[in-house]
Amino acid sequence: MITVNGLDELKALAGRDLGHSSWVEITQERVNAFADATGDHQWIHVDVERARTGPFGGTIAHGYLTLALVIPLFGELLEITGITMGINYGLDKVRFPSPVRVGAKIRLAARVDSVQDVPGNGVQMVLDFTVEIDGADKPACVARPVYRQYA
Repeated sequence: MITVNGLDELKALAGRDLGHSSWVEITQERVNAFADATGDHQWIHVDVERARTGPFGGTIAHGYLTLALVIPLFGELLEITGITMGINYGLDKVRFPSPVRVGAKIRLAARVDSVQDVPGNGVQMVLDFTVEIDGADKPACVARPVYRQYA
């Protein structure tokens, strides 16, 4: 894990690779809980029997579940101290090139693309996230999140 203190140290991360998180297994229980939380009970996610004969050979995680998991995984890579507030400002791009089958393991690879000053004594940080699937050629998710941090 990389720890930075304050906005100046955060700015110095521009262009830096933050490495990889630990692997996290995607369980059917997690997929079902996400389906319950969002109301998305599509059979490819929650119907184990039907999904066995479906296009993926089993149930798969929701794309948005995969995206939501970048939050705790990113927390393993970067700790920011010496600020008063950090906010998720949005996403510039999100794609899901490959499905995540239940039972697969995923991890996050992250790189800081840029860190720029913003009004209100803050910075805007744009990152490149890749959610990798253990043993797969294509990633589960590629995203460009935008975060703002304020002193």
